[in-house]
This record gives sequence, C-alpha cells and structure tokens, in this order.
Amino acid sequence: MKRFFLLLTIFFTILTYSQDRKFKLILDAGHGGKDPGAQKNGCVEKEIALDVILQIGQILEKYPDFDIKYTRKTDVFIPLKDRAKIANDFEANLFVSVHCNSSTSPNPYGSMTLVMGLSRSNLNFEIAKTENAVIFQEDDYKKNYQGFDPNNPSTQIGLKILQEETLLQSISFASEVQNQFKNTLERKDLGMHQQPLWVLDATVMPGVLIELGFLSNLKESKYINSKEGRQNYAQVIALAILKYKNQLMETNTPLFEPKILTPVLIEEPKQEVVTIKDDPNYTTTTNASKEIVTEKKYKVQISFSSKKLDLNPSNFNGLNNVVLVEQNNGYKYYYGAGSTHEECKKKLAEAKAKGYKSAFIVEDN
Repeated sequence: MKRFFLLLTIFFTILTYSQDRKFKLILDAGHGGKDPGAQKNGCVEKEIALDVILQIGQILEKYPDFDIKYTRKTDVFIPLKDRAKIANDFEANLFVSVHCNSSTSPNPYGSMTLVMGLSRSNLNFEIAKTENAVIFQEDDYKKNYQGFDPNNPSTQIGLKILQEETLLQSISFASEVQNQFKNTLERKDLGMHQQPLWVLDATVMPGVLIELGFLSNLKESKYINSKEGRQNYAQVIALAILKYKNQLMETNTPLFEPKILTPVLIEEPKQEVVTIKDDPNYTTTTNASKEIVTEKKYKVQISFSSKKLDLNPSNFNGLNNVVLVEQNNGYKYYYGAGSTHEECKKKLAEAKAKGYKSAFIVEDN
C-alpha cells in the first residue's frame, strides 16, 4: 500500500511538473465591439486583428506543450484593464497583441513591433496615443486608470518600465517577429520600438504589440485585408512564438516551414479620359459622367517619335489602321490589337514585313 501511494505521489508530481512546463500564451486581438480601431480603404482593424489572432491560435493549438488563452474570440469590447488582468491571472509566459497601423498620410507603410518603454519619436508617440485612447471608451475610465491621459506625454513618462529581464525578453521576441516580417514575408521592416503602452505596462510578463501594417496605405491595406496576407502574417508570428518558446524554456518543439502565399491584389482602374479618333482598337464607355477607354489586352508598337504624323498609310509604309497615343512628350504608334498574345503575332509579322524590324508586342496596362 505504501508503494502504491508513493507511485501515486510520483505520478501527480510528474503530471504537475509537466503541466507547469506548458508554455502559457495570451493572444490578444486589438479593439473589438464598439471600438473598431482604424478604418481605412474598406478595412476594419478589429476584424483583421481577430482573424489573425485566431489563425495563430489554430496553428499553435496543435502543439501539446502550449496552453493558450484569448482575451477575445468574438467581436466584443474588452477594456484594457481586463486584458491585462486576464494575462496576469493566467500567469502567462508571453503576451501577444495584434493591431493594424494608420496615419493621416497615405504614404507610410511597413510592419513594426512595440514593447514597453518611452517613446523615441513623434510618429511612434502618435501610435501610442492611438492604442491607449481606447481607455476613453470604457466606463469609469478616470477611476480605473487613476488620471492616466493618453493624450498627455507627461502622464506617459510616469509609466514604469518593466524589469530589465522581462524587457529584454520582450525585445528578443519583438526582434524575431520583425525578422520574420522582413525576411520571410519580405514586408518593409519598421523595426522594434519602445512605447508607453498601458496594456504592456500593466501585464507582468514579456509582451509585445504588433502593428501588421498601415491600413491608410492603399497597397498595404489590400495585402493585409486579403485572405492570403492574413494567413501569411499568422504563420510567421506563430513561428516566432515557437522559436521564442524553445529559447526561453530550452525545449525542442519542432518548427514548421511557413507556406507563404501571394495575394491577388486588384488594382483600381485608372480613371482617365483618352481621346483617340477613328481607332478600331479602342472602345469608350461612360461611368460616373467620365469617359473611360477600355483597351484590348495586346497590341503591336511599331515606333516612337517626337514628331506627330498624320495617320495615313503612306506615312507608315502602307500599313492601315495605325493609331497613336501621346505619351512622355512624344508619340507612340501602334498597329493591330488582340485579346491574346497569339492574335498579335500575325500583325507583328506584317509590321516587320513593312520595314518595322524593331516592332514588338506590348501588353496594355
């Protein structure tokens, strides 16, 4: 009987130790509910953040040595203080919050990862103000945050910096995230920055706030809002978490090779009015009171000249139906058009037979 109880004690000791060795991860989808976050170019930050967070979780839940908790899994509003409490009560090893950036200018783009600290630039301080401003949407925010004002730099300087070891771990993980963005996804790397963010200050474990990119930048917003783009972000963040866990806990959890997909980004059509008379290769339509030219897909360019020529066959070695387009302070002359490359090959042969040896097939933009 004594032997039985001894074995039982050893079993529960091993079981408890095994459970304690699990890597406790908090996954935090920024914003939610009445707080949509940034809304630009048809994108909503709270939806993107939740989608990426859930995909990260789906990847890591396959590993038995992870214990994962979410601050939200649906479109609900979670106050910052509650996000921090969830993480602290869980005694997590790492806090990962996903957001999207935005700017008043459409030009900035790129990914960055923030850790707790003092702002080093005006641009980054604006980001800190944006992420902290959700406090104003909470009931009794003055009581809960004891006079903390996201819009006042002097109150932010009063935030304590995390203990050195925790900060260094946060920086280490943030650097790995940025490495994945830069080298695996080939996104513009805006680096790791220290910021006075309330949610990172209130959590006692290493933590980061990831800004995937700028929704205010049209091209980047299309990448972030695509199914493939979100999947790419989720994969590389999950991989960075695995690497960090192995380093921190000295484990050898197998890594995976991300399957990076190329999103199909549909460019906006150029709303330009082009006037070309007697041109059989172009059609015109009207949209929102604008005349828009719809071009066939391929055509043969026979020459480019600074001189404008009359479109008579005699000026083009007998070729009929030559058209011109004014461009780059000159004139491009085209002969023939077709919906496929193959359709244009015959026209290209005719042009070369008439002496235009340097003629070539071009694809319309």
